Amino acid sequence: MSAMPPFHLAFPVHDLDAARAFYGGMLGCPEGRSSNEWIDFDFYGHQIVAHLAPGANGPKAGNDVDGKHVPVPHFGAVLSMEQWRALAERLKSNGVEFVIEPYIRFEGQVGEQATMFFYDPSNNAIEIKAFADRSQLFAK
Repeated sequence: MSAMPPFHLAFPVHDLDAARAFYGGMLGCPEGRSSNEWIDFDFYGHQIVAHLAPGANGPKAGNDVDGKHVPVPHFGAVLSMEQWRALAERLKSNGVEFVIEPYIRFEGQVGEQATMFFYDPSNNAIEIKAFADRSQLFAK
C-alpha cells in the first residue's frame, strides 16, 4: 500500500508571529519555508500555509453535530488516540479556550471518535480527532 499523499491547505491569518507561536509552539508543527507574507508548517505530515491577510477572518457559521454547534469552515487532523489525549492535555494546560471541549462523539455508535474544536489566534476553527478503531473513519 502506498503512503497517503499529504494535503495542502492555505488559510488567512492576521499576524504571522501569532501564527508561528500557535502552530509552531502550541501545536508543535515544524516550520518550513516562509516569507514576510506566509509561513509553511508541517501539520502532522501535511502542508498548511498561514498567509498574512488581515481582516479576512470573521464570525463562523455552524452546524449541529451530536448535540454540539460545530464551526464551519474548519480544518484539522486525525491523530492516534494517544497523540489526541496528549494534545488535549497540552492545550488545556496552556489555557486554550475550546469551542467544543475534548470528548467522545457518537459514543457507542458507528463512527465513534474523540474530538475537540478550538480557534487559532486569527479565528480559524480547528478540529483534532482520533478513533479508537481507525476503520471507523469513513464508516456509515
